Amino acid sequence: MLARLSIRDIVLIERLDIEFATGLAVLTGETGAGKSILLDAFALALGGRGDAGLVRHGAEQGQVTAVFDVPKNHPATRILAENGLDDGGEMILRRVQLVDGRTRAFINDQSISVQTLKAVGAALVEIHGQHDERALVDAATHRRLLDAFAGLEKDVAAVEALRDERRTANTALEEHRAAMEHAAREADYLRHASDELKQLAPKDGEETALASRRTTMMQGEKIASDLREAQEAVGGNHSPVAALSAAVRRLERRGVNSPALVEPAVKAIDAAINALEEADQHLQAALAATDFDPAELERIEERLFALRAASRKYSTPVDGLAALAAKYAADVVLIDAGASRLRKLEQAAIEADGRYATAAKKLSLARQKSAEKLNKAVNAELAPLKLERARFMTQVETDEAAPGPQGFDRVEFWVQTNPGTKPGPLMKVASGGELSRFLLALKVVLSDRGSAPTLVFDEIDTGVGGAVADAIGGRLARLAGKVQVMAVTHAPQVAARADQHLLISKDALDKGKRVATRVNALAADHRREEIARMLAGAEITAEARAAAERLLKAATA
Repeated sequence: MLARLSIRDIVLIERLDIEFATGLAVLTGETGAGKSILLDAFALALGGRGDAGLVRHGAEQGQVTAVFDVPKNHPATRILAENGLDDGGEMILRRVQLVDGRTRAFINDQSISVQTLKAVGAALVEIHGQHDERALVDAATHRRLLDAFAGLEKDVAAVEALRDERRTANTALEEHRAAMEHAAREADYLRHASDELKQLAPKDGEETALASRRTTMMQGEKIASDLREAQEAVGGNHSPVAALSAAVRRLERRGVNSPALVEPAVKAIDAAINALEEADQHLQAALAATDFDPAELERIEERLFALRAASRKYSTPVDGLAALAAKYAADVVLIDAGASRLRKLEQAAIEADGRYATAAKKLSLARQKSAEKLNKAVNAELAPLKLERARFMTQVETDEAAPGPQGFDRVEFWVQTNPGTKPGPLMKVASGGELSRFLLALKVVLSDRGSAPTLVFDEIDTGVGGAVADAIGGRLARLAGKVQVMAVTHAPQVAARADQHLLISKDALDKGKRVATRVNALAADHRREEIARMLAGAEITAEARAAAERLLKAATA
């Protein structure tokens, strides 16, 4: 419920703080006192359209703050959670209107978008007036209200879940069917390509390994003759190793007599012989490495040619041929095995469609029955509101060819204002005064189901008086037993039933140079005086005071 409303520098309001309680609060005052300004300011805090003209003359900005006591698990708290906002129990909505037309929005002192503020505001407050299109007159909300009246929220949630399952099953079926159709169009090509690549059996990295081996073999062929010539010189028939070895043996025999002369030469020749033998080993190893089978080189070149030809044919790098072969093989498997899977997916989709259709039809029947009960309840409220010749109807149109998240039904509230006239949608058929009374009858019936915790009625008693005004007051009081109700009224019969009476007035300031709107909570004596004014007009008579007293006593009886 709304606990407090604070307004700063909005049109004629300089500073205003109003405390609200549960029950019915009425706002009265002479025409032009500022009742509409107060409601415009409240609507601004709820996410309504901003306007630079709302800022009081001479101020740079205006501000409206609405403080709500919100129970746990209320839809408004879920909206906060979805937007990553903190919920401290008390919910503070604040809107700043700048003189340049820009606005800023806050919830619990956290900056938010106007759209988020509007969503939270709509969950907390409904404003109803003769020409208000924000609440029950919006046909898009009628199905939700009928479901709330009938207590069908769980059934609707179940239908929504089944609809999601149905959509998932049908999506899987369509995707598989499309894949099969595409594969079937390419079937001959796919089978040929798959067989060809399977026979080729390409491997990742194969091209690089083959090219490297081919390069080594071709380079070895070129240097093999030079290697053989060098090996022949070092270790072949013309090798100096034998002659050097014989020379060393002779020197060693002579060296017994002259070791100082012989040993250095022997050591040097030994080193030379070792070096030549080591060189011979390296040359033999190199010759072994260059020795290859020409047939192997031919096989490598043929393999490279085949891989590169396939690469050009399939417009794929050689290293991508293995992956392409796997894909084509999978496509062929899809063609061969897809029919079986298609039958399974078709069956799953049929079963999901059936479960959804069964639940949606059951929900439609429940709505039809509940619509009759809603019609009966609303029509019972019309006669005291001087709509005894009118009739309220809940139109439930079922179209099984247009399944939606909440079933097959489109729900709209219709009315017939007089016998013999053509029924039609509530907003199009009812006049301003009739519309406000139809809305009141609806809210009385729907007050504890599908209603915001705070309801505001803006002069819905305009153009009526006497017994009708009293009936309106009685229904507003009944509503206030279930939700918080605020009513801007000119009817003394409505004002007399208030739990809280707020008088809106316009006071002159600075010796009449400017005016400001004031709001005062009226005590018992002042309430009687205000109701007497509403009865008598400018001159309050004793008879008017007596009549006001009777209204107040009757309201509490």
